[in-house]
Amino acid sequence: MKCFAALVVGSISTCLLTTGLAAAAEMVVHRDLPYADPPAERQVLDIYAPPDAKDLPVVFWIHGGGWQTGDKSSVQHKPQAFVDRGFVFVSTNYRLLPNVPMETIIADVAKSLAWVHGNIGKYGGDSGRIFVMGHSAGAQLAAILCTDNRYLKAEGIPLTGLKGCVPVDGDTFDIPAIITTAEIRRQVHGLPQAKVGHREKFGSDPAKHIDFSAVTHIAPNKGIPPFLILYVSSHPDTSAQAQRLHNVLRQAEIPSRLFGARDTDHSKLNDDLGLAGDAATKALDEFVAEQLKR
Repeated sequence: MKCFAALVVGSISTCLLTTGLAAAAEMVVHRDLPYADPPAERQVLDIYAPPDAKDLPVVFWIHGGGWQTGDKSSVQHKPQAFVDRGFVFVSTNYRLLPNVPMETIIADVAKSLAWVHGNIGKYGGDSGRIFVMGHSAGAQLAAILCTDNRYLKAEGIPLTGLKGCVPVDGDTFDIPAIITTAEIRRQVHGLPQAKVGHREKFGSDPAKHIDFSAVTHIAPNKGIPPFLILYVSSHPDTSAQAQRLHNVLRQAEIPSRLFGARDTDHSKLNDDLGLAGDAATKALDEFVAEQLKR
């Protein structure tokens, strides 16, 4: 995409973007806004919105990177795609392993979401219509925020304030299951175990593996929002984890949809979200439209 008209003032930029021959909507970008006081390194987020935004639904995006890498700037087409659809788009950073433990990572994202809930009205968003989304590690973080109400409760935000949750190709909704699967696979093939696998990332205590799993916390009458679970249909681990999360949600009578994307891979599924003609984007559009009618 090429920016052919832009104005940058401090941390705010206005840019008219184009995709192909059709001009995209004008977009105001607010970068590196701190969500903690005082903020630690990486406790910042970016907001993308139409210049005249008012009471628009909000997408809160959590990047992937194995909880060790990644950045809020890695959003591909998503900001422009959602602004074109009449949304405010937020992308957040959070502190990373091994500098902080997993509990702190989840708490960071909860604090960021709470800041958005309390402040997004100043940027044209509606705090009562927030969708939580994330890819890969961000999918696990999105799912745990939307099922384990302790993190948002600590920030004074109820789960009932969320409109929907869209985890994208995550493999850690049931962490004991993925640890067992990966370790048995390596064992039967005579391969050495990973030095920094999910067991190490989520702590050596099996109780933590259970506690950091979204499936552990799913129950009726908690205010858990509807889910759309996007995954790569040809990948055995993310497919199994998506099915597992979906089944537990349905057993608790929480609305859940599955969409297995074909002819793609872990990175491409994420990269293509927002593109015209993309099947996963179509499923996402339909899910969001349905939830906004409620």
